[in-house]
Amino acid sequence: MMRQYELVERVQKYKPDANEALLNKAYVYAMQKHGQQKRASGDPYISHPLEVAAILTDMHLDESTIAVALLHDTIEDTTATRAEIDELFGEDIGRLVEGLTKIKKLDLVTKKAKQAENLRKLLLAISDDVRVLLVKLADRLHNMRTLDHMSADKRARISEETMDIYAPLAGRMGMQDMRDELEELSFRHINPEAYETVTKRLEELSKRNEGLVKKIETELRDLLVANGLTNPRVKGRQKKPYSVFRKMQSKSLSFEQLSDVYGFRIIVEDVPACYRALGIVHTRWRVVPGRFKDYISTPKQNDYRSLHTTIIGPSSQRIELQIRTKRMHEIAEYGIAAHALYKDGATTPDGDILSRESSAYSWLRHTIEALAEGDSPEEFLEHTKLELFQDQVFCFTPKGKLIALPRGATPIDFAYAVHTNIGDTTVGAKINGRIMPLVTRLNNGDEVEIIRSGVQVPPAAWEEIVVTGKARAAIRRATRMAIRKQYAGLGHRILERTFDRAGKIFSRDAMKPALHRLGQKDVEDAIAAVGRGEMSSLDVLRAVYPDHQDERITVKPVGDEGWFNVRSASGMIFKVPDKKGEAHGGTTIDMGPIRGISSNIAVQFAPAGAVPGDRIVGIMEKEKGITIYPIQSSALQRFDDQPDRWIDVRWDLDEANKSRFMARVLVNALNEPGTLAKVAQTVAGLDVNIRSLNTVRVAADFTEMAVDVEVWDLRQLNQLLAQLKDLDCIATVRRLYD
Repeated sequence: MMRQYELVERVQKYKPDANEALLNKAYVYAMQKHGQQKRASGDPYISHPLEVAAILTDMHLDESTIAVALLHDTIEDTTATRAEIDELFGEDIGRLVEGLTKIKKLDLVTKKAKQAENLRKLLLAISDDVRVLLVKLADRLHNMRTLDHMSADKRARISEETMDIYAPLAGRMGMQDMRDELEELSFRHINPEAYETVTKRLEELSKRNEGLVKKIETELRDLLVANGLTNPRVKGRQKKPYSVFRKMQSKSLSFEQLSDVYGFRIIVEDVPACYRALGIVHTRWRVVPGRFKDYISTPKQNDYRSLHTTIIGPSSQRIELQIRTKRMHEIAEYGIAAHALYKDGATTPDGDILSRESSAYSWLRHTIEALAEGDSPEEFLEHTKLELFQDQVFCFTPKGKLIALPRGATPIDFAYAVHTNIGDTTVGAKINGRIMPLVTRLNNGDEVEIIRSGVQVPPAAWEEIVVTGKARAAIRRATRMAIRKQYAGLGHRILERTFDRAGKIFSRDAMKPALHRLGQKDVEDAIAAVGRGEMSSLDVLRAVYPDHQDERITVKPVGDEGWFNVRSASGMIFKVPDKKGEAHGGTTIDMGPIRGISSNIAVQFAPAGAVPGDRIVGIMEKEKGITIYPIQSSALQRFDDQPDRWIDVRWDLDEANKSRFMARVLVNALNEPGTLAKVAQTVAGLDVNIRSLNTVRVAADFTEMAVDVEVWDLRQLNQLLAQLKDLDCIATVRRLYD
């Protein structure tokens, strides 16, 4: 266990003017408060905050953050209070310790909604001060290092939480070394069999290639020195088991097919030397095409900067190279923690100018802003996990603005990244000057120009195309708004008809005083609820006119006047009467495919179907939209006392785009060989399709068959019924309407 003087010495090595008194006081206070407490391993509990503090000293963090690490469990696990810590150490440290206490209470591996809400709280807590995040990550790292003393269930739960949330969060903050270790430790407990297998194969490979890494290091270093580079550092490493396993999974490769298990870092004096080193290496060895990335001119969103290339290097070994400066290496290892060493506008040793706030922390703040955009905790969870896990591509607007997107992003994602309104009005895109499909995957360096239209509404199908959480949330929101608008339009017509029957004039203003009686927030919500069938139009009438006595007058439209068209999910157009009795001149309102394909009202058929030629009626059903029934259906009796849900509809066939429609037929047949074959031959001979067939033996000699057939119209269906009746093996045939 680290002693008091050792902790002070560790901090003073990188910060000679550190507040020694603060560190000593925090050490003694934590030691006293935790007293004789023990961890699951049997070690004194104080060893945990000391190890967390040690991890943070490796990151060269200031003494206040180290003090917070020492105190981070005192409020949660001892008699310490926030007021006491404020008095002894100041409000700033007290606030951070309390923030960590709240985070510790969060259970991120639980039901999705609760997990999402807890993730909100976590990000809100760390958005106030990045030091909360740094201490929390160090706390999690030490807990993962000592996880073996927990039960198997708890190890799996904590490892899953670490892999899902904390490891990618560390990566997003640029703390790659911490991310790698968190992933390795989690992988060992989540998939121990795979971990053991990959680790064993890597050990075997290391034994076979013993000395190869040193040989390549020496050859690279000698080459760079011979070409004039001063003091280049070359360090080789074998990839970690989880990194290897992830690559095998993502690319469907066996271990033997992996060709770049080794990676090398070249660290040079300054940025020009990075490009000189790249030129020297590329001149000496062949480059693997498509494997060069310049993260110096275009840094990652977490501030990572480096040149990446893959070469067929010494000993014909395929190796990955990362070329960077010392400062870039610090940021690559410690990420956001490395920024604590430099103040606003400071110049680093290799000439970089640092801004006050890192890009990684800016991303975190941007993610917090997205809290307001998500309509549900689950959407926020999905958004954040997508943002955490995805690698990036960098694209440009025509004016040169850089847009960072997850790998696999499309022009639709690009449009929403620029602005939600641009995404909502997108109809096309030019990529590098050429018009390309909106499903095109973007590559690094693409210039994307979005083509827009003011009348565009984003199709719900886009949700399956995009990869960013922001785009998905915006598409869902636009879809909901479009559905609401459609239902509101239908609800408006239903209410106009109901009010007209009662001799009243419907208006939105008249509804406002009655909203509290209807339990609705605003007039549009109330009208849409009527359109969806969630609320009766008669209830609205009674709420607006409490003294009204219901005396209905039914008016039927004559001929084609006063009818407008409604298109169903299959593309069929029905004629629906205008509730004012006014003609719409053939206007088509797309009530379209069922949710998930289009954003419009769903229109479907009753279970037993309906075919052109049937007299039909539409029923507005809650959460389902409009259901079409044949007028003979006994199911309509359920709606006799709800006339406001009845919608008159007509067939309006498009001969150029004919469709088949389902009807159900009940056949009572002799139970003898060949009966089913005769029925099938009759059906096929009339160009009728059998969708499904169910048989039940109702007597020793008879079988009942319920056959769902697909026909063009009622004439064809009647022809089928007649021919089936003529068969010797058939006793009775009739059509089922329910």
